[in-house]
Parts: sequence; C-alpha cells; structure tokens
Amino acid sequence: MAELLRVENLCKDQILNNVSFTIEKGEMVAVMGPSGSGKSTLLYNVAGMDQPSGGSVFLNGEEITKLSEDEKAFFRLHKMGFVFQQMNMMGNLNILDNILLPAVQANKAGKEIGKRNRKGNRRSETELLKDAENLMKKLSVSELAGRSITQVSGGQLQRACICRSMINHPEILFADEPTGALNKSAAAEVMEEFIKLNREGTTILLVTHDSKVASRCSRILYLLDGNICGELKLPKAEGSMEKQREETVNNWLMEMGW
Repeated sequence: MAELLRVENLCKDQILNNVSFTIEKGEMVAVMGPSGSGKSTLLYNVAGMDQPSGGSVFLNGEEITKLSEDEKAFFRLHKMGFVFQQMNMMGNLNILDNILLPAVQANKAGKEIGKRNRKGNRRSETELLKDAENLMKKLSVSELAGRSITQVSGGQLQRACICRSMINHPEILFADEPTGALNKSAAAEVMEEFIKLNREGTTILLVTHDSKVASRCSRILYLLDGNICGELKLPKAEGSMEKQREETVNNWLMEMGW
C-alpha cells in the first residue's frame, strides 16, 4: 500500500509533543489513550481544523500545515470527511438535505474559487442527489430521507452522518468517538458501516475509548501525555476472530497502563 497521510514532529502547545506517524491508503487506524492524553487535539490538528505550534502534516504529499485558512477549508471540504460524537446535524434541514449540504458547499466553493472537485468537474443537482441516494441505500437509511433529525434514532442519525462525511468522496475519513454517544447495539451497527467503507478502500483515522471498536481496526496508536508510546498491529479482521482480537487489544492496553 502507498502512504496517504504523514505526520512529522507535530506539536500543539503543551498537549502534543513531537508526534510522528504515517497511514497508508486503505488502513483503518484507531487512536486510544486516557482522558486528557491529546487524542482529539491530535485529530483536529492532523485534519487542519486547528493549527499546530510545530511540525508538519502531509496528505498525498501536500503539506496541510502550510496552507492558508481558506485553502485548508477548501482542502477539508474536498479531500476529507468527518464524523463526530456530537453529530452536528442542522435542525432546520431534513436528513437528505443534511447529507447533501457539504456537496452543495463544495460546488459553491468550486465556483467561487475557480477550482474543481477531485473528479475534475462540479456536480449537477441530479448527480448530487444520485450520490446521496446511493450512500443512503448503502448505509440503510434511505427511508429516512424526509425526516427531521429528531425523528430518527441515534444509530440512524450517525449512519446519516457517515453518508454526509462521504458525499464528496474524501481521500480520508476522520472520526472522533463516533460511537461514544450510542448504545451497544447502535454502536455495533455503526462500526459495521465503517468496516464496510474501509473494505471498499476508504482510509479511516478514528479516536475511540472503546476497545471493541479499536479491535476492528488494522492498527492502534496509544497516546499518553501527548506522545505516541505504543502501537499494535492487528491481522486482517475475520468474523471468527472478533473475540480473539478484542482480547488481544485488552491485554495490550493493560500492558500500556490503560
């Protein structure tokens, strides 16, 4: 696999201390660590939503940390997808319109800045709608299109958020505690959707405190006091190995002082 994301000596005030790692295309990597270790700060700085005090971040060879704020916003809109614990859906829009919103913004940005999306052309309304419908079908939320965000369950809403994160065909998906606000059953369903996307080629970097979620990833980075102090590589996930993988992760976390 080819390298997609490279982080070099990333620092953020007193929170992150010379953090370095790489992620290859098609990987699904989890970041774990105790509360206050800098997990979300790391995610936000890698994704260009915050400016580090030192170091560099490269996505497909382009240095994000040297871009202007407008360039970063354009970069995030077209090349990154985001899923958060707090789902941040617009209450005045239905589910379908919430999913379409980043694509509409991307079209406007492309027109205003004179650039094009990663496919080379701005998408028509028909194309946007087709993309949204295909994603909703894939994540089993097609029947929710016209509902408000208060008329669906937490698990359904998070699956819709994943659709929203994928609408602009991102090169990498960032997720911050994506199952943290869900019950056990809904969390399992949402994690299955991440696994499906990853198997289809989507690169994912997620922050989680849940060892069961982390055990479904290909690699885990352990962050402590702003430093990556451990890494666990896991074999390719198979259904029959799920409990074994989770046990391996729990044993490793104990060794790390979890």
